[in-house]
Amino acid sequence: MEHRQLGTSGLRISEITYGNWLTHGESMDQDAATACIRAALDCGITTYDTADVYAMGAAEELLGEALKGTRRESLEIATKVCLPVGEGPNDRGLSRKHIMESCHASLRRLRTDYVDLYQAHRFDERTPLEETLIAFDDLVRQGKVLYLGVSEWTAPQIGAALALARELGLRSRFVSNQAQYSMLWRVIEPEVVPLCEREGLGQIAFQPLAQGVLTGKYRPGEQPPEGSRAAAGGRAPRFIGRVLGDELLRRVQDLLPVAESAGLSPAQLAIAWTLQRPGVSTALIGATRPEQVRENAAAAGVRLSDEVMKAVDEILDPLVDRDPAKTARMMDVQPAWSKG
Repeated sequence: MEHRQLGTSGLRISEITYGNWLTHGESMDQDAATACIRAALDCGITTYDTADVYAMGAAEELLGEALKGTRRESLEIATKVCLPVGEGPNDRGLSRKHIMESCHASLRRLRTDYVDLYQAHRFDERTPLEETLIAFDDLVRQGKVLYLGVSEWTAPQIGAALALARELGLRSRFVSNQAQYSMLWRVIEPEVVPLCEREGLGQIAFQPLAQGVLTGKYRPGEQPPEGSRAAAGGRAPRFIGRVLGDELLRRVQDLLPVAESAGLSPAQLAIAWTLQRPGVSTALIGATRPEQVRENAAAAGVRLSDEVMKAVDEILDPLVDRDPAKTARMMDVQPAWSKG
């Protein structure tokens, strides 16, 4: 497993990050989660990402249990705060009250004294940005958080936060941006990536497989395979359904010989492509079986040729989404919490 610096910070993270959105506490029990985590550790994955809102805290609990007994200093654990974790008016957002309470709750569930990376899961228009930044800075000063990041913020939002942190003379600043990024979803390229590269933020790219679409398992004119995310209930099919048109699926099938020529599986090609894009520090994967972890982890350290990168663009370019107005969205999860 290769490791990279997270942006221009001193923190080194594994090229592959294991995340547990839509898995731990939802589709997986503790034994299944532990099996995947153990496979990740065996592959050399040291970076683990979760959030307080995933399965309403159960994902953090399962991750903490699965990592029990592993030397804490050998891991980089990341979690997030902002999205609703209760019905109360202060159970959401980036107020000082919610940030502090959520951080303490996450630490308890994760069975740790600190998290390596604490991320603002969305931007909160209701809370003064100064209040949010000072609360985050205080957590760093207290030793409960080592580094700070954001997730799915727009370029203007990131820029405003960095400028204000400088103005306030804060000792800590954001070092990462976690964003949806894949061969098909490139909305961060026009604005977010250039800003982050100038300011030293690394990209934590989630959904590099576009929720399994880029594995090639969905075929034009055929029903989704039994047991796949598109065939299951829940939130995933709503995203996948938007991209399961026959034209796109035919294009994805055209990627299969490109992957084969590179000696890779389609999933490994998609992850290696993401890791080779400018500004990317790590590709975040999810899994429900240990063999998926092992396959995806094998994409670490792969260097794709210029010919392969060009072939991907030529095949997919007409269907790629690069609309920067969509950087504040994550699939069909809208920031509805900010309206109530």
